[in-house]
Amino acid sequence: MHSLKPLFAAALLLTAFIAPAATPPTKSHGLDLPAMDKSIKPGDDFYGYANGTWAKNTPIPPDRSSYGVFTILEEKANKRTSDLIQEADKAKAPAGSETRMIGDYYASFMDEKAIESRGLKTIQPELDQIAAIGDKPSLAHVLGSELRADVDALNNTNFHTDRLFGLWVSPDFDRPDQNVAYLLQGGLGMPDRENYLGKDPQDVKLQTKYREHIAAILTLAHISDAAGRAARIYDLEHKIAEAHVSRVDSEDVHKANNRWALAEFSSKAPGLDWADYFKGADLSNQPAIMVWQPSAVTGIAALAGSEPLPVWKDYLTFHALDRAAGLLPKAFADESFKFYGTTLTGAPQQRARWKRAVSATGFALGDAVGKLYVKHYFPPAAKAAAQTMVKNIVAAFGRRIDNLAWMSPETRTKAKAKLSTLYIGIGYPEHWRDYAGLKITRDDALGNRQRSEFFDYHASLAKLGKPVDKSEWSMTPQTVNAVNLPLQNALNFPAAILNPPFFDANADAVVNYGAIGTVIGHEISHSFDDQGSQFDAEGRLLNWWTKDDFAHFSDAADRLAAEFDKYEPLPGLHVNGKLTLSENIADVAGLSASYDGYRRAYGDKPAPSASGFQGDQRFFLAFAQVWRSKLRPEALRNSLMTNGHAPGEYRAATVRNIDEWYAAFDVKPGEKLYLAPAERVRAW
Repeated sequence: MHSLKPLFAAALLLTAFIAPAATPPTKSHGLDLPAMDKSIKPGDDFYGYANGTWAKNTPIPPDRSSYGVFTILEEKANKRTSDLIQEADKAKAPAGSETRMIGDYYASFMDEKAIESRGLKTIQPELDQIAAIGDKPSLAHVLGSELRADVDALNNTNFHTDRLFGLWVSPDFDRPDQNVAYLLQGGLGMPDRENYLGKDPQDVKLQTKYREHIAAILTLAHISDAAGRAARIYDLEHKIAEAHVSRVDSEDVHKANNRWALAEFSSKAPGLDWADYFKGADLSNQPAIMVWQPSAVTGIAALAGSEPLPVWKDYLTFHALDRAAGLLPKAFADESFKFYGTTLTGAPQQRARWKRAVSATGFALGDAVGKLYVKHYFPPAAKAAAQTMVKNIVAAFGRRIDNLAWMSPETRTKAKAKLSTLYIGIGYPEHWRDYAGLKITRDDALGNRQRSEFFDYHASLAKLGKPVDKSEWSMTPQTVNAVNLPLQNALNFPAAILNPPFFDANADAVVNYGAIGTVIGHEISHSFDDQGSQFDAEGRLLNWWTKDDFAHFSDAADRLAAEFDKYEPLPGLHVNGKLTLSENIADVAGLSASYDGYRRAYGDKPAPSASGFQGDQRFFLAFAQVWRSKLRPEALRNSLMTNGHAPGEYRAATVRNIDEWYAAFDVKPGEKLYLAPAERVRAW
């Protein structure tokens, strides 16, 4: 993922997904043999061959919109984390200590009686502030005060935000040794502009359900004329959606490199009182802001000036309530899940409260919880083994660069320089975050979340204008994912993903190379994909390719995009080859590099045969089995519109671009996945 794009901006994330045990688990380490369906030809459907029995026998749990390898690992990490959090809660640690914060945050989330008793008390000051808006300057100030650092542009992490804009603090495109603020389009309650602009029956149904949801939230808050206000709020959001830039265009970093001095905002994006906005956002002291989607910022600002003040106040009131709904009385939480859980993703049942409490605590106090996690579940030996694999695959990637016949010496030198300066974090960060000053109380779940978000926001602001810490992590150790951070030229592999089936210390090395090795190769390759290739060894946005070299790479990328465009997961809905291109390039390159690393680990020979499979077959089967996943139709539809990752079965089909896979499974012309040698994409 860049930032594997939430798991590769790019995170790996898939919407990312580990295999459940509906098929009886094997006691052996390595491949899940009972999960296979050997009646399927590998050359026709390699994903089905590797996972077909699992797919037939494994239901999606009622509290999930999707299920697969990532979700199983996530459940495992959550159970471990829950035990650690509950131990922290029982520890009676001193007030203000991280252990006490963890225990109190979790306990407050679990205290439904206190939440019910508080009603709207915690959110009332925000509602009162909105009600007091009397003119457009005060509107701008309130809009600014709600800005939060809740987006990661390069990773599509929380890419949409229901706040008018989102803030991302990251290295400067042109001066990567300094942190700057990036302003991104926001303002939508549904995940993407296409949810508002689509006209087919499913889109129209979702739009109707969203309007009903807005009215239901307002009704629960005893706000009059809920249906009329909901219609006006939706119309405003529809206009905001019309101003938005598409996700594909948003991934073009060259379109995002726009430095606006604060004084320029009023002329470049009139309509919003920017002076009051930046004052409310505590950004008035910044000399300039990077504007990711200029046309969207201009269009949204114009709406701030043209749309009636009462509509904006209703809009802000709804979103304040909607954001808080999960920690308001039960009726609000149920309505929130009804739309965002069931309608939007198809999940019929909400996750158990303790699971939600664990996730919320880990999000608010990620590094504090992470310290406990790695102490108990990530021994030094595991870190050392993973580091050895990383070094081997980095070396393999370097050899692939050396052997690229199409790459000029000039580009090759710069590519090797970038590879040599790549920072790779394994398991956990070198420096833990400090939570001193964050107030957590045992009786105010919503207040804890609000204070945590505000704390995070100001921690981000504190980085502005400061030197970049290349070793800073963007994920917590208990996160099941991995990430590439192009502006830092860095990778993060959290401890929680370094578990079976991705990484098993008791399995043969060939299986680990087929699983976590391909993830490692995937993340490394993000530094050289259609996005990462645009950043040099220091993280600067700079074209370091010769014209001919980039043309060759672009041709390979276009052919891979066309390959994925043909996949049709739902009738009439295809994978978007451009939207998923970065991840697909990384899968091809990562699989290739890890294969080279695996062969090197075995002295440039295949691994021994085992369980009836040759060494190369075991490598490719391990790759296909980590992508097993199932999605409800609603979740799949949403993923195809918004996710930078293709569904797992199509990621497993990446093997059709690897020559060695054809030899391993004797794949012949006429089989469905067969590509003639000249048609296979060889980006790296």
